[in-house]
Parts: sequence; structure tokens; C-alpha cells
Amino acid sequence: MLDNLTQRMARVVKTLRGEARLTEANTQEMLREVRLALLEADVALPVVREFVAKIKEKALGEEVVGSLSPGQALVAVVQRELTAMIGGDYEGKAAELNLAVAPPAIILMAGLQGAGKTTTVGKLAKLLREKYKKKVLTVSADVYRPAAIAQLQTVTEQVGADFFPSTPDQKPVDIARAAVDWARRHYHDVLIVDTAGRLGIDEAMMIEIGALHAAINPSETLFVVDAMLGQDAINTAKAFNDALPLTGVVLTKLDGDSRGGAALSVRHVTGRPIKFVGVGEKLDGLEVFHPDRMASRILGMGDILALVEDAQRGVDVKAAQKLADKVKKGGDFDLNDFRAQLTQMKSMGGLSTMLDKLPAQFQAAAGKADMGQAEKQMRRMEGIINSMTPGERAKPELIKASRKRRIAVGAGVQVQEVNRMLAQYDQMRGMMKKLKGGNLAKMMRGMKGMMPGMR
Repeated sequence: MLDNLTQRMARVVKTLRGEARLTEANTQEMLREVRLALLEADVALPVVREFVAKIKEKALGEEVVGSLSPGQALVAVVQRELTAMIGGDYEGKAAELNLAVAPPAIILMAGLQGAGKTTTVGKLAKLLREKYKKKVLTVSADVYRPAAIAQLQTVTEQVGADFFPSTPDQKPVDIARAAVDWARRHYHDVLIVDTAGRLGIDEAMMIEIGALHAAINPSETLFVVDAMLGQDAINTAKAFNDALPLTGVVLTKLDGDSRGGAALSVRHVTGRPIKFVGVGEKLDGLEVFHPDRMASRILGMGDILALVEDAQRGVDVKAAQKLADKVKKGGDFDLNDFRAQLTQMKSMGGLSTMLDKLPAQFQAAAGKADMGQAEKQMRRMEGIINSMTPGERAKPELIKASRKRRIAVGAGVQVQEVNRMLAQYDQMRGMMKKLKGGNLAKMMRGMKGMMPGMR
């Protein structure tokens, strides 16, 4: 996510922290680096100018000049102004959805075709159900794109929300009104309305979505924008903001572009808060947008809070406690337990997602590892374990040469890969034995080289 910008800004921060005092020369050099980093990341020029001007003003002000540690003070200024740039008037905190209305609270999704609106509807429905405990209904008013209605029905069923059917021969306004009536009569808390997009801005689309908005009076009108659009994201945001009273922005595919800075300009152009960011294709890949945390990530400081939240969501607490009790009582760590650990890591978004939220120094330490290759190896390891019999998973010592050959054929891999997986299992089992003895230092040393691709 915003890799190049993060790397450039992290270097600036590191240099700043080392400055015992600020001079005109080193301040100018720092501002030049910040400006270049933002422009290379595709942040809009007016936004860059305003941002740099604010930092310059405060860098030469009493707040920094009079500080005992000017370098550290200036880092704080940069972080605060970056938070303001992407978060506006929300003091760095997440902008909440307005659901405090007479049910159903209606959320209208707007944006161009291909921005990821339909997938985002599914992700948002899942988030509202699981985090906010809401009864959610979705409906598609996209009567133009082939299979749009069927796609929304599929993702809605996958997340366990309710779906209101519609057909391509209906009018979008009629579909939306019928869905509102159904949601009201069946006591739904939230109705999410998916709308049609186009490949570009056109008058017909704006008239249609304006009529939809007027007909159902949503409590939230979210603009969904593809972060990979570059500077086009700014023009699209402006067009939708002029046509609709937007209440927030959802950035999608933020993990797909190493620049992505144009998306950070959207808040400045619309004056509306970024409420969510979409990462990955999975339906749990929607994160509440915290401007202060995003600013920390861009500056290479990481987002440990988000990592903890991922762990809380993804880790099966009962299973983890059961394993801890088993190890404590002297029970052996078998291949069923090893497979469960791989599954837990996948449910947290995988190695690359976890790494993205760590501070820059940790990312640099792991930078030599190919995260994509490491995750591929994890999936293959899981496939190897799935090719074993229940008896082999419970008693790995049974697995000798002939069994290894059978397992390799079943998993579609070479015998060497089975041996490699068993060696990594042995390393983790050794760690668990150290944990049982309470020797945390030995366990931490044993972690080195445990995960595939991270040696």
C-alpha cells in the first residue's frame, strides 16, 4: 500500500530525527524530499503545495525552533499535517457511518464501472453484520451491466446478508423504492443500494443517480473510487461531488498500486471523509479508515493497532486457548495443530498484509523475503497436510518413505517438499516444547527460519 511514498517518507523521517538543530538548508532539503515523494505518489499538485506550505510555516515557527529536539518536533508536525490532509476535520479519528436514523438506514453506493462497487457492497454488508450486529438487506439498481444483479446476489449470500431481487427490465428508482418498502416491513436495520456505473462520466448516469438519491433520501451516500485511477480519480471525485451530496469516500484496490497518492487527494477535492479502504478480493478486506493510523503507515511508523484488530478478528480464541492448555499439560504439538496455525495466519490476511502494518525497520528486515512466494509455500504446506490420513496428522512419526511418496502424489508436489514441510513442523514443535518450559528467549531464537521464505 503506497509503497514508494512510504519508503521516501520513512527516509525523510529518519533523517529528520537525527537533526540536532534545524537550519534553513536542512529544512529546505527536507521540504524538497517531501514534495517529490508526494508528487511521485500522484498526489494532486494543489494538495502538495498546501501541505508543504503548512509544514514550512510550522517548521520555522516557535513550536519547532524552540524545541529541545527539533528533529523529533518536526516529525510530529509532518505527521499531524499528513493526518489533516487525508482526514480533514476529524482530528485523525475514523469518520463513522450515520446509522442513527429511523430504520432502515439507507446507504447509496456511487462510482464508475470497475471501481469495485458491488464487491464493496458485499464487504460492507459483512462488516455491518459482524461488527455492528445489523440486519442488512442489499439491492442492485444496476440494470445495464450483464450479470450485475446475479453478482450482488452471490456476494450477499456469501456474507450472510439478505438480498432483494430485481430484474433488468425494471427502472432503478422503482427497484430502490420497492427495496426500501421491503426493508421497512421486514425490520432490516440497513439497506445498501448498489448503482450502475459507466466507463466514464456521462450526463445520463448523473441524472439517474440524482433521481435515485431524491427518491430514497439515503442517510449515507458513499463515493467508491479505484485508487489505481491516478489523477483521473480527482476528476471523477469532483464530478460525483458536484452531482450528489456525498457523505464519504471508499477507496478500493489500495493494495494494488505502489503510488495510490491520487486517492489521498480525494478528501481534499470533495471535502468528504474517507470512511473505508478496500484491500484484496476477499469479502473481509474492508477496513475502517483511520487518518492518524494511515499517516503513521505512510511515514514508516506502522499500524500496530490495526494488526492487533486483525488478530482479534482472525484468531479463534477458543482454539488458541485449547492449544495452549494442551501444550502446557505436556500434550504433543501434532500436524493438526500446525495446520490450524497456518489457517489462523491466513485469516489475518496473510504475511504480506501483516507486514504492511509493521514499522519500516521491520519491513526492511523482512524485505529480502518474497512474501508472495512465502504465502504460496504456506498454501502448499496446507495442501500436503490435507493429503495425509487422520492417523498421520495425529502421529507424524508414522510418516516414512512410502507414506511420503503417497502424500506427495496426493498433494501434487515432490517428495522434497513433503520433507521440507515436516522439517518446518519439527521446528515449530520444538518451539512449543520450549514454551511449555516457560523459556521464552529460547522460543524466540527458535522462530528464526521457521516460516517459509523468511530465513
